[in-house]
Amino acid sequence: MKEITTQEGGFLLIDKPIRWTSFDVVKKLRNISRIKKIGHAGTLDPLATGLLIICYGKYTKKIESMQAQEKGYIGSFELGKTTPSFDLETAIDNEYPIDHITPQFLEEKLELFRGDIKQTPPQFSAVKVNGKRAYEHARKGKKIELKIRDTHISKFEVDHSSFPTLKFKIQCAKGTYIRSLARDFGFAIDSGAYMSSLTRTSIGDYLLSDAVQISDIRDTEDFFKFARQLSS
Repeated sequence: MKEITTQEGGFLLIDKPIRWTSFDVVKKLRNISRIKKIGHAGTLDPLATGLLIICYGKYTKKIESMQAQEKGYIGSFELGKTTPSFDLETAIDNEYPIDHITPQFLEEKLELFRGDIKQTPPQFSAVKVNGKRAYEHARKGKKIELKIRDTHISKFEVDHSSFPTLKFKIQCAKGTYIRSLARDFGFAIDSGAYMSSLTRTSIGDYLLSDAVQISDIRDTEDFFKFARQLSS
């Protein structure tokens, strides 16, 4: 097997652990590899797990094209309750009725979120506003206006067998906020919802099942052992 050098560059598929930021992963791998030019292709929230593509060397130029690919997620929504961050980063702030929700009603409302949709990013997000991340404003109790965005959901399926927990599978375009989808879906079903778990399973043709744990990369030898390059 050809050894991939620092000069050539490459990428790694990492299974990001819960409570790690995407930058935590980059920082850890930078320290292990001693490579300065290294970055990730698509942010995952600290409470999310799953596939994170790490590019280094010349491959950092491919970050934009990699993160532009369709992404796949699995996870869960909790119905009948909301949080300010739309996930478990903040405590439950309101509760809503769920007695009226039936499987047929859920399926009718799911259809509203398939195809081209519009959504507003969460206040607790990494979107930059006036030079600061939105979550920096939100954590200080400041509510800011965030622009509505266009996005595309090619697949949105749920398993309601654990109601009021909904397990979902989603395929979506770059820039889609699953937490915003939870909030908007909660409104659509005349109740509330927040995202209780999230795992990214794919980015384009790259799969979580092919990713390695950050704990498996202990030194530079491990780093380059797991490094990849695109087929020519």
